Amino acid sequence: MRRMHEEAEVIVVGAGPSGLSVGACLRSRGVSFEILERSSDVGASWRNHYERLHLHTVQRFSALPGMPWPAGTPTYPSRAQMVAYLEAYARGFDLNPRFGEDVRAARRVDSGFVLRTEANEYRSRALVVATGYNRVPNIPAWPGEESFGGPILHSSRYKNGEPYRGKRVLVVGAGNSGAEIALDLWEHGARPALSVRGPVHVIPRDLTGVPSQMSSLFLFSRLPSKVADAVSLFVLDRALGDLRPYGFTRPEIGPISQVVLKKRVPLIDVGTLELVKQGQIDVMKDVRSFSPGEVHFADGATRPFDAVVLATGYRTGIAEYFEDAEGWLDERGYPRYFGEPVPGAPGLFFVGYRNPLTGALHDIAIEAQRIAEHLAGEKR
Repeated sequence: MRRMHEEAEVIVVGAGPSGLSVGACLRSRGVSFEILERSSDVGASWRNHYERLHLHTVQRFSALPGMPWPAGTPTYPSRAQMVAYLEAYARGFDLNPRFGEDVRAARRVDSGFVLRTEANEYRSRALVVATGYNRVPNIPAWPGEESFGGPILHSSRYKNGEPYRGKRVLVVGAGNSGAEIALDLWEHGARPALSVRGPVHVIPRDLTGVPSQMSSLFLFSRLPSKVADAVSLFVLDRALGDLRPYGFTRPEIGPISQVVLKKRVPLIDVGTLELVKQGQIDVMKDVRSFSPGEVHFADGATRPFDAVVLATGYRTGIAEYFEDAEGWLDERGYPRYFGEPVPGAPGLFFVGYRNPLTGALHDIAIEAQRIAEHLAGEKR
């Protein structure tokens, strides 16, 4: 296939919240750009998430640059409301991504960057990578899983619990997706269990009547990590009690330090914990193997299940298409730099790869404006 060769001042890869935010900020500063998106719509990841999903952050502090949420939007917008907001945002800022352009290879050249999609080659002086940390599903493998007999699907393919009504379903992974999928399964009449693979901090979405994001914005993000850890654990002990009898153990590192140092967010509970305490959702240890109709766990337990949902996270996949990107990534494949020029790579920026205390969307808005200001300053 003959490739078309095109040039742009700035290429933005990804038309989710991060890429759209950068596009809007560049537009307002008169910097020309192209947005490349591998899917056929803006906000593809949000469209593909399970139906029950809501933001865990307050809409007031989760708006993208230049466009507040519509009046009447609930405190925690739904997945469908997020998709509608992204569509309105793209229209409002006249953002017209080039859809169906999946970047297969990207590399630096002396004068900027070269990107290849299936049909085209793009050259630009600057590159903003906004493909998100949900680009590639992380799907582990276990001995005997081919003999299980029931469906084993990643959470990226889970839509709702209706197909599992009356069935025994194991959700592997006690992060935010896993906990909410287990809750969704129970609400649809399934019999869910949650495999907790390691220590995890649990934080209510609303702590003592206040959204946890608000506490992070106005308290924890301003304190030294060790002090913030001590304060948060003191509050959590009184709000939740000892969770060890229910199968949840805490990491040795505190919840605030875990976010800052390990880039791992706590489980933000939206109702799953109460069902665990009531015995409606069982908590199991890590999976060790499968056999026909059964799952075997690290503590020696064996339980029958009809289906398994893998809430085992994602990879950014950046190193899989970006040549020599390893030097800019940490051991998990996440960029080391956010919303600022990458040292040694003039014109390269990453946006939307953090899960900070203050909320991902809140910080995406800040990063996007910072990137646009830098690129506009270079243009002058």
